[in-house]
Amino acid sequence: MAIIIGLTGENCAGKGTVADYLARKGFYYYSLSDIIREELANEGKEITREALIAKGNQLRQNFGSDVLAKRTIAKLLSDRNYVIDSIRNPAEARALLSGGKMTLIYVNAPAEVRFERMKARRREGDPRSFEAFKTIDKLEMESKDEHGQKLAEVFALATKKLVNGSDFKELYAEMDDLLGEISTEFKPSRPTWDLYFMNIAKVVASRSNCVKRHVAAVIVKDKRIISTGYNGTPRGIRNCSEGGCARCNSFADSGTKLEECVCSHGEENAIVQASYYGISIKDATIYTTFSPCLMCTKMIINSGMREVVFNSAYPMSDLPMKLLKEAGIAVRQVKMADEKS
Repeated sequence: MAIIIGLTGENCAGKGTVADYLARKGFYYYSLSDIIREELANEGKEITREALIAKGNQLRQNFGSDVLAKRTIAKLLSDRNYVIDSIRNPAEARALLSGGKMTLIYVNAPAEVRFERMKARRREGDPRSFEAFKTIDKLEMESKDEHGQKLAEVFALATKKLVNGSDFKELYAEMDDLLGEISTEFKPSRPTWDLYFMNIAKVVASRSNCVKRHVAAVIVKDKRIISTGYNGTPRGIRNCSEGGCARCNSFADSGTKLEECVCSHGEENAIVQASYYGISIKDATIYTTFSPCLMCTKMIINSGMREVVFNSAYPMSDLPMKLLKEAGIAVRQVKMADEKS
């Protein structure tokens, strides 16, 4: 999962404004309060501030203080950035933080500013006086019920603070600064070019029809794939897995009866496919799941490729390796992350 930003803060501090800004940058939005709204809607009840607080407390009482967070986590996909709003209980915050992917931001604004914003929105049920507003603030900050809203404890878990006391331009600039910090901490891991192309070669190998071993090669130039090939019987010949190669189907010992094998090798097919479509492979790199045999080595040398990158060593690789070295072709082994060194 790339980036998850959690938002917490007092009423009318500007969490929604920050969430909208992140949504414009491609973040997918979730509010823990949406879980509560769904419950109230299913029960046919009116959605008011008081009803949301009461139902949220009830859900936490019945299913645990982190129920809203857990239900939201279940909806998240690994290939998206998310902003999650309305985190009001420390158990919710800890559940979201436990995955190690979320940055919790405390959005803050002076009480007087927040009260003026509340009055401007003219929402039914909002307090009419500043004193009543502060009373609600205090109740949400210091609830004695472990399943209730305990904002002060949530704020203490936040690692970033965003002050929203002036105009949007300043808020957005501050948010951009925070995103710059967060993106370095949550930079998505990317495979190296070697692992990228070798992984593709492994996928290409899954197309092999050989009954003995699945091998494939990918030819790359300027970090672009220009040809692929996997081992199997030649074009128009019955597949090896369907009995097309008697040598393979007799499961001859490795390295024996090679003159009877009618299967083309992965490197051979990749080179021939490039020739078939008139693509130059001079100075290219070939990624292969096994180090090349003698026949494929000669084809690699004569085709003008400059580098061979392989995953596993072919059982009979001494002479091919010697020839590649003599021809001045670079050879490297790249093991996959799930393989032993």
